[in-house]
Order: sequence, then C-alpha cells, then structure tokens
Amino acid sequence: MHRPGPLARLLPAAALLVAATACSSASAGTSGTVQVVVGYQSKTINTVTAGTLLRAQGYLEQRLAEQGRKDGRTYRVVWQDYDSGAPITAQMLAEKIDIGSMGDYPLLINGSRAQEAGGPGTRLVSVTGYNLLGALNGVVVPNGSPAHTLADLKGKKVSTSVGSAADGTLVQALRRAGVPDTGIQKQNQQPAVGASALKAGSVDALAQFVAWPGVVVFAGDGHLLYDGAALGRPTLHGVVIRQKYGTAHPEVVQAFLHAQADATRYLNEHPLDASRKVAEATGLPAEVVHLYNGPDGIATFATPLRPDLLDALRQDVPFLKSVGVLKALDVEKFVDPSYLAAAALPDIPPARITGTDEVCAKPVTDPALAGEIWYQGEDATHPAADPRCLLRAVRAATAAGKKLRAAYVPDAATGTRWFADKDHWVLDGTALLPFTTEDGVRAHLAAHPGARAVGWDEALAAA
Repeated sequence: MHRPGPLARLLPAAALLVAATACSSASAGTSGTVQVVVGYQSKTINTVTAGTLLRAQGYLEQRLAEQGRKDGRTYRVVWQDYDSGAPITAQMLAEKIDIGSMGDYPLLINGSRAQEAGGPGTRLVSVTGYNLLGALNGVVVPNGSPAHTLADLKGKKVSTSVGSAADGTLVQALRRAGVPDTGIQKQNQQPAVGASALKAGSVDALAQFVAWPGVVVFAGDGHLLYDGAALGRPTLHGVVIRQKYGTAHPEVVQAFLHAQADATRYLNEHPLDASRKVAEATGLPAEVVHLYNGPDGIATFATPLRPDLLDALRQDVPFLKSVGVLKALDVEKFVDPSYLAAAALPDIPPARITGTDEVCAKPVTDPALAGEIWYQGEDATHPAADPRCLLRAVRAATAAGKKLRAAYVPDAATGTRWFADKDHWVLDGTALLPFTTEDGVRAHLAAHPGARAVGWDEALAAA
C-alpha cells in the first residue's frame, strides 16, 4: 500500500495568537463584543468535536451568530492549537483560554491546579471521545525491535508525554508487568517529537495517545507492542471551562455545547467525510483518522458525562497523586453536569458499520466482528460482516487489480479496531482471528492448543 510522507510534515505549526491572549479573554468591550478563546489539540483526534472538526465546520460561529441575533451582541471566536493539554491548562489559569479540550489525566490536573490557585476554578462540562477499555493509548516499537512484551522494555528508552493519559497507561501497565516506574528511561517528549525519535532510533518505544500509535504503524515505522485496552480502564477526553467565564457568559458555554453536538452528529452520520476533513485540517493521514473516528472506531463520540467515565476519573486521582503530578482534587466540585442539563442536547447514536457484505452476501450486524474496507480511488468504504469475509473481499479485490487503501477489523479479544494488514492473525480451526499485539496471540494460543499464528498473506490465502 502507498504510505504517506515522512512524519516530519506532522510537526505542529505554531498556532498561538499572541495578540488575542495579550489581555483577559473574558472581557466584553464597550462595543458589545464578547470574545471566547478556545484551546484545542488538532492532532488529538478524539477531541475533534470540540476542536478540529468543530472549527472546520464553523458550528460554534454559527451558534454564536444565532445568539447574537437574540441579544444584540457580537461574538468573536479565537482558536488556539496545542500539542497536549498542559499548555491549555497553563493558559486557562492565566485567564487567556476560556474553553479547552484534553484527555482524562490532563483534565484532572487542570482541575487540581485551578482549585489550588483558588477562585472559581475550572469545570468539566462534557465528554468528546472515549474508549471503555483504554484503547486510545498504546505503546509502539520499531519494526525488528527485540521487545515482544511490555516487560522487555525494562532498561530501555521510552518516549511519552509525562502527565498524559498515555503516560499513565504506560506506568500502570509496566507495574502490572512487574517493571517499576524507575525501570525504564523515560523521555518526556511531545508526541510528534517522540514519533520522530522512534523513527530515528534514538528511543526504543513510544507510549502515546490517539492518533500517534496509528500514525507510526500506518507509516510503516513500527508496530503495536501494547494495546491500552489490555489495561481495561476507561479513557476519555472532554471539555473544560473556566468557571469565571461560564458564570459571566453562560450563553457562550451553551452555544459551545450545542455546536459540539452539531459536530458529533456530523461525525457519526458522515464518518468518512468527517475523517477527510480532519485529515485535511491536521495533515494526519485520513486512513489513521478513520481508524479512530470511523464507525465502530476506537473512539466513541458522545457528550454525556457517563457515570462509568466519572467513576474512572475518581479512580485515577489516587494514581496521579502517587506519581506526584497531582496534589489534591475535589472531583465532585470539578465535574459540573449543569451546563449539559441546561443545553438539553438530544441523544446522538454512535456510528456503526452497517449494510450488506458484498462478498459474503449477508447483512453486517455485529460490531464485535464487522470490518470496513477502503480502496484507492473510491469515495465510499465497503462493510465486511466478519474477519473472514474481510479477508475474502480484500483477496478478490486485489486479484481484480484494486489497491487497498486501508482495511479495519476489531481485535478478537478486546474489540480494538486496527489495520487488518498490521494485525497478528490466528487460524483456529476454520476461524481467522485478528489481534492487535503478540500478547493477544499468545493468550489465545495458550487457551487453544490447536490454533496457530499466521501472517497477513497466509491469512488471505486461508480465507
């Protein structure tokens, strides 16, 4: 398959608007203009409904224009793009960002530091994307790496963003594997820097959040060593506001939540188009964006503050204290469902793979088995009812001269959607089963003595 250009082109462009942040963003001038500064992470693509896609579609500006027609004010949106949540938090504490989106650990650190600073603090008001098992985070190693399990990273250099959800996954997974926190040489790097370091061979592994594991694997620069789903802990991204701003301008927060719902609906109803728009805005490969954001993707997009996700946040606090990145946090004060309640947003069903499998001639109904195929030069994807049907379809299409752009299939154990040609496959009787990691294969083979591991080409032939 064709692979995109070097990862260097993904290095983030400077996006700070100095003039916009020179003064407090919360003030409304005498002209009746209200400014809102939104901090987002364009390449953290499970926040796109509160950032990249939201901005590209202009939903927030449209909602604020509606509000302006009601109250006679002019609303101005300033967008600021960052690589991670930490600088967004710093700018919020300085009252230079009003609304931000970030991952679960940065969200908790945001709330903690805001409470420590005193005053109204910040509030978590909605969710963007989540995965109930933690598959949004992963650890990748170069192709040919001697590491076959996470424990093999003991003593090695591992790049991550300290304090991020990916860092938390790394630390907790290493502990579970019997490797202490000091057992690796941790390199604190931004995601794009770490991806480049992995390709250059200056680090042995990269532990990062969406979309960087997929970026590295799709580019052919490495493979997935550890799937965050193996940890079995929910991970999420969400929207946080400065409570001082929310109190002064509740109409802006309401407009933002309605605009986020607009973006969520668009993504779930038009997933392939949404993936293309996000790819165009970020420079990320569309195939990688669709891996995470497509139907039955690794990320599920919805705004509600689900009880199970909030429970996960509460359980994360003791861990963050134990690693010294958070002193204290009153989670109940930090989480504020009142804004969502006031917005009264409709339920938006998640995107699912549906339709009829063209090769196996049967309906696609089970998300635990359903796959998706994207061929070069085509404007639509093809549904596959199960892994064997996906393999049959790819084999037939390539024999007919079609070129595969991407094929996605869920892990047989965790359900993590991954690139089918980058998966590890197992032939178990007549079943062909995909796994994201060698660990998954080993666990299945141990429980099914008659099964055997097969490569991609052999899996295609066996289908």
